[in-house]
Amino acid sequence: MISNYFKIAFRNLLKYKGYSFINIFGLATGMAVAILIGLWIYDELSYDKYHQNYDRIAQVMQNQTYNGQVATHTSMPHKMAEEIRNNYGSDFKYVLQSSWTSSHILSVGEKKFSKSGNFFEPQVTEMLSLKMLKGTRAALNEPNSIILSESYAKAFFGNADPMDKIMRLDNKTDVKVTGVYEDLPYNSSFREMYYILPWQLYLSTNPWIKNMDDPWDSNFTQAFAQIGDNADMEAVSKKIVNVKLNKVQQDDRRYNPQVFLHPLSKWHLFPEFKDGKNIGGRVEFVWLFGIIGIFVLLLACINFMNLSTARSEKRAKEVGIRKSIGSVRSQLIVQFFSESLLVVALAFIFSLVFVQVALPYFNELADKKMTILWTNPIFWIVSIAFSIITGLIAGSYPALYLSSFQPVKVLKGTFRVGRFASVPRKVLVVLQFTVSVTLIIGTIIVFRQIQYAKDRPIGYNRNGLINIFMMTSDLHKHFDVVRNELINSGAIIEMTESGSPTTQVWNTNGGFNWEGKDPGLAVDFPNNGVSHGYGKTINWEIVSGRDFSKEFATDSTAFVVNESAVKFIGFKDPIGKIIKWNDKPYTIIGVIKDMVVQSPYAPTRGSLYHLSKDSENVMILKLNPNKSSRESISKIEAIFKKYDPASPFEYKFVDEEYAQKFGDEERVGKLATFFAILAVFISCLGLFGLASFVAEQRTKEIGVRKVLGASVMNLWQLLSKDFVILVLISCFISIPIAYFYLNGWLQRYEYRTGISWWVFIVSVAGALLITLLTVSFQAIKAATANPVKSLKTE
Repeated sequence: MISNYFKIAFRNLLKYKGYSFINIFGLATGMAVAILIGLWIYDELSYDKYHQNYDRIAQVMQNQTYNGQVATHTSMPHKMAEEIRNNYGSDFKYVLQSSWTSSHILSVGEKKFSKSGNFFEPQVTEMLSLKMLKGTRAALNEPNSIILSESYAKAFFGNADPMDKIMRLDNKTDVKVTGVYEDLPYNSSFREMYYILPWQLYLSTNPWIKNMDDPWDSNFTQAFAQIGDNADMEAVSKKIVNVKLNKVQQDDRRYNPQVFLHPLSKWHLFPEFKDGKNIGGRVEFVWLFGIIGIFVLLLACINFMNLSTARSEKRAKEVGIRKSIGSVRSQLIVQFFSESLLVVALAFIFSLVFVQVALPYFNELADKKMTILWTNPIFWIVSIAFSIITGLIAGSYPALYLSSFQPVKVLKGTFRVGRFASVPRKVLVVLQFTVSVTLIIGTIIVFRQIQYAKDRPIGYNRNGLINIFMMTSDLHKHFDVVRNELINSGAIIEMTESGSPTTQVWNTNGGFNWEGKDPGLAVDFPNNGVSHGYGKTINWEIVSGRDFSKEFATDSTAFVVNESAVKFIGFKDPIGKIIKWNDKPYTIIGVIKDMVVQSPYAPTRGSLYHLSKDSENVMILKLNPNKSSRESISKIEAIFKKYDPASPFEYKFVDEEYAQKFGDEERVGKLATFFAILAVFISCLGLFGLASFVAEQRTKEIGVRKVLGASVMNLWQLLSKDFVILVLISCFISIPIAYFYLNGWLQRYEYRTGISWWVFIVSVAGALLITLLTVSFQAIKAATANPVKSLKTE
């Protein structure tokens, strides 16, 4: 019996090839989108679960109040881990200090690479449950040891055993390979940690740390913790809240540092804080794309339901005959569900093919490294259950509706579907295009917000600027010689040094006072140490006063400040005013326009710039605009190699680094565009099928109208009018929905665009144009048909 159901179902698919193609292809597309989004959500939700202690690991963070606001930081004093261990050790299994993940030069003979890694306390191997391929988890106990990721070890040593091999770190220190660990997955927060060095080595190679007057005065490291097996994360977090407040000097208590634990399970999906409170983050995208996936699949199901119910009259006689020879309604229901499940099964097979083909592009778009989980039983259980549910939902209305026909009326020819039979189809079409138009509007708004931020004045000229991060002090020592050779070569027009790259803030300071400052106000400003020529190199815009100059020896105790700093401080005429930094007076010599060096969506922070002899983190070069970039870079590399042969030559264009600040938003925009296109495509596929059916159903009417003198344009209007009205209804429903949700999304950004009326006009016009193009093919085809043939078919 069951095999007969599927035989009949298969014959019906072959009999109506056009409708079958639309059903299967549409469903396959919808299911492929659902699978892609499902894989993306699975990857997001499984972030960091590679680490066995996932539920018990946290980062130690702090809230501080300065400039009148509460800000949240991951940076810590280097004594933080030790202090927590000493006073709250019973609640923790590990509390470990770590450096920032940063690049260092490692070399073996002539091989040298610059990759990122961390200095960590030895127990990190246990805390992160690293899978040691060589050595043990005690590999970092030796003071001059290093453990490498599998891929990084292979880059240096190939297939040879790397154990006990000596490597050179930053051309200063020898370290011995004591272990190799399995590469961390792409969806790990520590994925860029290609090697780990002992924390004691960090302290010994940076003697200034031990010589600090107050170890609690500076935040420059990170601290990670694993709570005890029986401890509660929230309870332990509350215990350590005042650990820093109890150690800082009286003057620093104004910052009111509040320490807390941020669980590893929230790092990826809940990274954002506002006023000291966790406000979410990427989890919003998980919800958003999950909802989009459901709706896109629903659109594909709607196509199936619409085309099945639309063709009900064609199958009414079949139902009547089968009922008259003894078929009961339950058998007919099973028959129609069998057809539905066969369509879904075929669609599922095609959807897997679509996903396999689309995954490389989708991974690049979403910045993922996902694969279909072929060997994961949960994937198959969910997929098969998902397919069955989809088949039952898609086939429910046709099965229940068609099986209810009365055989007597059908066979006597008195059966009529009724004037309201098309209402459900119209409702479903409206639902389809409501979703599609909402996605179109959303896509436009996302890209408008990105473009709005991109068009924001940034206060300097990033064209032709490159950042070169200095791993050793060799270039710094030969700065003047290198600069002169580069300018004489014609490769650059200017060059400078800076404590921070042009597009980031690496250093902030407190301890500032000025006339009229509220004694109780704690302040913290980005304070970048630069060399002479910084302003000329990046071409910052001076509003008043002057730039740093070698002609003024007093500039060693001078500040150039931005407009936001002047506004915050409250100086009406800032030039010549004094700002004390740790009780040392600095004179404001210049005011510059605000430069966007952090988020392009946030207000610019008040910032200070001072001359520093120790600004050896970054070299910034302005390429000669009259020379090709390739030629200039080649000359720069040759001269840099001459004075720093131990370092690999690496550089970054500032405009490319700035463009990366839009990465998340552009990724969301591209994904939204991808899904919007598919949603519109699926909707149009269903519309095409319905238009084809309507044209077929009204063949006689069209023939009669043509004989009576109707033009092709009249007939095109007749056949297109109903669909246009439905799409217009969809647009009027989607506009308030889109406005409500997108307006809420934009509130996340302090620097944001508005929602202009033209966005809705363009979206509605686009939807109507797509509808007319979709329907017109069938409408014009029917309108231009020979009426004699149309009437003969009757």
